[in-house]
Amino acid sequence: MKKTALFILVFLAAQILVGQTLPSVTISVKDSANQKGELASTVKIALLLTLLTLAPAILMMMTSFTRLIISFYFLRQAMGLQGVPPNQVMIGLSLFLTLFIMSPVGLKINETAIKPYNEGKITEMEALNRSTEPIKEFMLRQTREKDLALFYQLSNTPRPASKKDVGMITLIPAFILSELKTAFQIGFLLYIPFLIIDIVVASILVALGMIFLPPIMVSLPFKIVLFIVADGWALLMSSLLRSFNMGGF
Repeated sequence: MKKTALFILVFLAAQILVGQTLPSVTISVKDSANQKGELASTVKIALLLTLLTLAPAILMMMTSFTRLIISFYFLRQAMGLQGVPPNQVMIGLSLFLTLFIMSPVGLKINETAIKPYNEGKITEMEALNRSTEPIKEFMLRQTREKDLALFYQLSNTPRPASKKDVGMITLIPAFILSELKTAFQIGFLLYIPFLIIDIVVASILVALGMIFLPPIMVSLPFKIVLFIVADGWALLMSSLLRSFNMGGF
């Protein structure tokens, strides 16, 4: 009985749908450019999707984010705090500091590339070329000449005559290598004061015969007090900002 009723309902619904005219939806994409030098809409969409895919890599590898996040992780390990601050807090802090550090670069890109493009004065390719110049200038300022020369040697290409001739393909890995070196140097300096506290506490515990008491339980409060008294967060952030040799820091 239930199967018969279900069959009748399906049959009636089909009859109703047959008598109705369903609306048609048409999606069209403009495939030609209006002006000479302008990209077609399909190419713009492809470039936009590619940019969105590469956005996390661009954020991490072509900005100050790498140095900041590695330094914060070194600080947490040096203090012996395994989960404080949480990863979400450190990543968020690194992101906002990255926006703060890269704001002059963003403003320069807006003035030289985005505004002229929105006003129709330049084409997409010209805007792209202009927008890479401030980023390139920032990376060159942070890249060691030794690291840049290494990648030119590995690629078997002649060294450029000036900074303007440096290619992005060679500059990006050299910049990443320099950032990793700088971040590890900062991490080493962060470890020194906390390591001294660990050594002193461990020596005192051994002298008192308290060898079964973990030194980390005793040294951790002293590390936190030292960090608070020295205003560690402000000192660390100001040092990181000044390490980028930006004019306003």
